[in-house]
Amino acid sequence: MVIVDSTVWVDYLKGVHNPETEWLNTELERQRLGLTDIILCEVLQGVRDDLTAKEVEEELAKFEVFDTGGVALAREAAHNYRALRSRGRTVRKTIDCLIATFCLREQHALLHRDRDFDPFERFLELSVIHP
Repeated sequence: MVIVDSTVWVDYLKGVHNPETEWLNTELERQRLGLTDIILCEVLQGVRDDLTAKEVEEELAKFEVFDTGGVALAREAAHNYRALRSRGRTVRKTIDCLIATFCLREQHALLHRDRDFDPFERFLELSVIHP
């Protein structure tokens, strides 16, 4: 399973061409793709009106959407944050810690365009798609 981060979905939905959106476009029918509830929230927050939000949500509902909440994930994400900070790598966004930790826990790869995931890949062995 490849989890697609909001950084890629937003570009893809806007028609932006970059290596990640090109990979996504090519692999839509070939790969098992998904997103998390947090990613869905991030994407929908960026939509300007309710009609467009409904259309985007219907489009993303074609993929598996995973619930990520819960105390266990919060603890694991905080642990990973501290582990990275102790190595001199401070992750800027809590949401990215939750997404990366979910992917690590469930052994999913991540497709993203966000440097906050880089320490998770380098030090915690997050599987990342590099188109």
